[in-house]
Amino acid sequence: MPTPYRKRIAKLQRLLRERNLDSLLVTSPANWFYLTGFTGEAGLLLVEPRAATLLTDGRFTVQAKEEAPTLRVLLQKDGLYRTCGETLRHRRLRKVGFASDELTVAQLGAIQKAAGSGVRFEPAPKLVQGLRTEKEASELVQMRKAAILASDAVEGAIALLKPGVREFEVAAEIEYQMRKQGASGPAFETIVAFAERAALPHARPTAKRLKRGHLVVLDLGAILNKYCSDITRTVFVGKAPAKVKAWYQAVLEAQAAAIDKVGAGRTCGEVDAAARGVLAAHRLDQYFVHSTGHGLGLEVHEDPRVAKGQKTLLASGNVITIEPGVYVPGVGGIRIEDDVVVGKSGSEVLTRASRDFIEL
Repeated sequence: MPTPYRKRIAKLQRLLRERNLDSLLVTSPANWFYLTGFTGEAGLLLVEPRAATLLTDGRFTVQAKEEAPTLRVLLQKDGLYRTCGETLRHRRLRKVGFASDELTVAQLGAIQKAAGSGVRFEPAPKLVQGLRTEKEASELVQMRKAAILASDAVEGAIALLKPGVREFEVAAEIEYQMRKQGASGPAFETIVAFAERAALPHARPTAKRLKRGHLVVLDLGAILNKYCSDITRTVFVGKAPAKVKAWYQAVLEAQAAAIDKVGAGRTCGEVDAAARGVLAAHRLDQYFVHSTGHGLGLEVHEDPRVAKGQKTLLASGNVITIEPGVYVPGVGGIRIEDDVVVGKSGSEVLTRASRDFIEL
């Protein structure tokens, strides 16, 4: 197994020993990829204090050997979860951790039934996710590339904004262009929202046509070499009213204040408060209806959560989004989002697209 994966598993095994766990069931594809390099979408990784075993089926035998050649692989016989339980029983494992947010009640029940009464299951949420929050240098290399790809995509999308174009046409072209540049796909369903629909933070593209006088929110992300990016830009088609320009400037100032607050040892709540404080000074805080940001990595939404009152301390290597917004019902919305790496003192912004207010 390549060195990065060995080191990651070793870190997890230390956590198991600290928690007095005989093993951990790793049931999330993102988590088992992080630990082993295996990219198959069906399976289960069993990590013990001195061993790791992948349970999967015949469709992924060759793939597992190619991607994780030193990893022990067991093929399921009568179903993945039954095989898992039988493996726990045969190895005489007594205290098994699992992520309660990744297994259904039925799946856990099938494992427990096959494992027998001698195995005790203990919730152990987010052990792997906790390791994933602090990105290694090799991960940051990939995330910089993904961020640049998304930055290029959003700048290309702005050129598509001509009166008459429909939201879903712009979204489709964005995702096509990202794939042409090497992305395996979008990190989430691309958001393209015109006019009053821009006041919906998670608007899905529709057949609505663009007209002069519309605000446009473009929110997109790419998956490149398994890592996600996430960027939002807002533009105006035509000559923007003074109030729209003022809203945009307020959101831009709020984002700058939040980014300036980012650094190892700061709480997520402090970063969120910096953005909210600026919007409150502009009397726009009532129109900011979501958190300031979220963690980013192998999944587009990870820990830490950058939200009001969050006490989690930022650590060097965290990658977070900073995305304040203002959403005025019936009028439209403005959001500016960038991907930011937390440093020991300060931060690095990965996304590169201009934040200047654009009137088309």
